[in-house]
Amino acid sequence: MNHEHNHNHSTDDHQNYGSHGHEDHHEHMISDFKRRFFISFFLAIPVIILSDMIQMFFGYTLSFSGDHWVEFILATVIFFYGGWPFITGLFDEIKQKSPGMMTLIGFAIFVAYIYSAATVFGIDGNDLFWELATLIVIMLLGHWIEMKSINKASESLEALADLMPQEAVKIDTEGNTETISISHLQTGDHLLIKPGEKVPADAVIIKGKSSIDESMLTGESVPVEKSVKDEVIGGSINTSGSLTVEVTKTNEEGYLSQVIQLVKEAQESKSKTQMLSDRAAKLLFYVAVIAGILTFIIWLLLGYGLAEATTRMVTVLVISCPHALGLAIPLVVARSTVLSANKGLFIRNRMGFEDARNVDTVVFDKTGTLTKGAFGITDIIPEGEQSEEELLRIAASVESQSEHPIATGILNEAKNRNIDIQSPDEFDSITGAGIKAVLNNESILAVSPGYMEKENIAFDKHKFQSLSEAGKTVIFIVKQDSFIGMIALADQVKDSSKEAINRLHELGIHAQMLTGDNEKVAKGVANQIGIDEVIAQVLPHEKADKIQQLQQENKRVAMTGDGINDAPALANADLGVAVGAGTDVAMESADIVLVNSDPKDVVSIIELSRLTYHKMIQNLWWAAGYNIIAIPLAAGILAPWGIVLDPAVGAVLMSLSTIIVAINARTLNMK
Repeated sequence: MNHEHNHNHSTDDHQNYGSHGHEDHHEHMISDFKRRFFISFFLAIPVIILSDMIQMFFGYTLSFSGDHWVEFILATVIFFYGGWPFITGLFDEIKQKSPGMMTLIGFAIFVAYIYSAATVFGIDGNDLFWELATLIVIMLLGHWIEMKSINKASESLEALADLMPQEAVKIDTEGNTETISISHLQTGDHLLIKPGEKVPADAVIIKGKSSIDESMLTGESVPVEKSVKDEVIGGSINTSGSLTVEVTKTNEEGYLSQVIQLVKEAQESKSKTQMLSDRAAKLLFYVAVIAGILTFIIWLLLGYGLAEATTRMVTVLVISCPHALGLAIPLVVARSTVLSANKGLFIRNRMGFEDARNVDTVVFDKTGTLTKGAFGITDIIPEGEQSEEELLRIAASVESQSEHPIATGILNEAKNRNIDIQSPDEFDSITGAGIKAVLNNESILAVSPGYMEKENIAFDKHKFQSLSEAGKTVIFIVKQDSFIGMIALADQVKDSSKEAINRLHELGIHAQMLTGDNEKVAKGVANQIGIDEVIAQVLPHEKADKIQQLQQENKRVAMTGDGINDAPALANADLGVAVGAGTDVAMESADIVLVNSDPKDVVSIIELSRLTYHKMIQNLWWAAGYNIIAIPLAAGILAPWGIVLDPAVGAVLMSLSTIIVAINARTLNMK
């Protein structure tokens, strides 16, 4: 089949992952080729044994009355049954005015059959029935192997579709449960998920806590702890506790459906190299037909018979089938799409992905991309006789009633250090300044520097200044109107950010940070991880302008951001990379979406793009190079030295080149 035909089949709509229509259809096509191959193979054996040429070559004689008619009947069955996919393919390609591989094979077997049939009915010459039979058998074998290879490349998509359970346990308003099909789920439904069960749809936990295994979806190998208000992804596995969840997205809108749609878009979006190979395959058809006709004429002019001239022409047509060329790129594309999807990198735009190999500048948004977007304690500075632990215990106890991100950071640190905290007797917020509470009958304040200045409470201004200059947020703890210490917090840098920047530098790529944060904070983060340049205090609409400025300096720019306020910049960049874990995966402005929000994945994209491109070029050279050598050989350029290729040998060589290209594509792997 021509690769476009295969390609379309391998990327049918996977969206309805409750159904396996596409998979069944593809499996049916593979079994159809397998059946045609085996039937044609067994019918070809007597045709080969009865062939005069084979008898002469192996030095035996086998003839009986009507043996040519037996050959003719068997070859006719092989031609119409085994050759049917190629005959219909020929007419399809001619109808679409896009001649390619099927036209070549169809043309070759058509010429061989008509000529051989004519010899049975009285025209002088040797029939080509054995060549016709072996050619069809080998071509069917090649297609069967090729389709299995393409099917393998699509198996990860099928596995994604299989992740979704088919049923869910719904809880009604009275608390009764019933098992329903996931196709009947609606937003707002309450579901019960027991330990070991799959999550039926994207939802938010309203009761219970558990560890959720999201490894098949996000690549995150460690189960993630989830509790009330946390989101869960449809298809992930509830490993420990029982959960009650509220459906936030039905299957058509859910994360898994978006992922499948993203991969489908990726497989359907053609790359520049793919377009080049399509043009080459089309060009090769014309070259082969002209070479075939010229070969036929030259052999006739040199005094050879019609049989020999036809044999030469058929061999040229067979050997020059752009089979390997047609598969060279699609197989690499399918392989790289699967590899990237398994790593949680979803390619939405193949052109953008292919161009990623040329990127020389990566621009990162700060919050949520290089940092966790959550406060963490960096310094605890007690005053007087207070210990670090005691200061943290008092601060965490006071902040235990607050919902503020700073409070969350302090409480997390206390939890990590196993510090017991107590609930305050009284609690109140001080507008724009902090909070006050009563703890063990003592008044405690957790307040801002502004409040300390306003109330003239003495503190170490030198220490505060150095923390502030490092871009940290400082909270002051005051007990009974006396300053007892300060706690500094900062947006925590992701563990993988420094490694990502180091790897970019190894690849010779410049790393910049573009952020709306103030310069002190931005430079503090940049110094920690080794960013080359910082552009701070940029408003969302100005980010796109900064990207354009870099492009005007002839830089090839990749922009990495969270896809919301960064959307214009992502759209303007040469490569837009949206960092969005979980259900925010479908970001329209990006070329590539990273599920795991891991900066190292940006490096993986560039590395995979380079590896993919090298593999494509290797395959193109192999496929085109093979034809450059094979066509003159098939035409009989070495005939004066007694070297001529049979059509069947041509078919073997052509199938071999296809298999080599397929194997080469399968060897594409990420580090």
